[in-house]
Amino acid sequence: MDKMIIKDGTEIALEAGAALSDIRIVSENREAMLSVWDKFTPDNLKSVTIKNDVGLTVAEYKDLILESETSIVDVSSGAVSTSYHMREKTDEEKRLDALEDGQAIQDSAISDLGEVTSQLAGGVQ
Repeated sequence: MDKMIIKDGTEIALEAGAALSDIRIVSENREAMLSVWDKFTPDNLKSVTIKNDVGLTVAEYKDLILESETSIVDVSSGAVSTSYHMREKTDEEKRLDALEDGQAIQDSAISDLGEVTSQLAGGVQ
């Protein structure tokens, strides 16, 4: 069985993983399905590897986005079959992320400078 390995090292067994637009996972019940879904955070989707049943890497992805999911519950067993629809970030989305990261660093530096200036001003009388 193929498996998906996300950034935090979590390994998720795949029912089918031939395309990012239809990654299928079967969970024992709703709680297990939600546990998997909760793992698909933006940080964990920054690095995703798909390995086949013999452990060979068949795909590696960076900066994925979970667009949607569709689940079907097997009423007789309670198992949940989920199809996750993912895609890679566009170049524009990647540039925006880099801009936001740069802005956060700049905001932090300005705050630090403000604190130092306040301390210096407070010491001068």
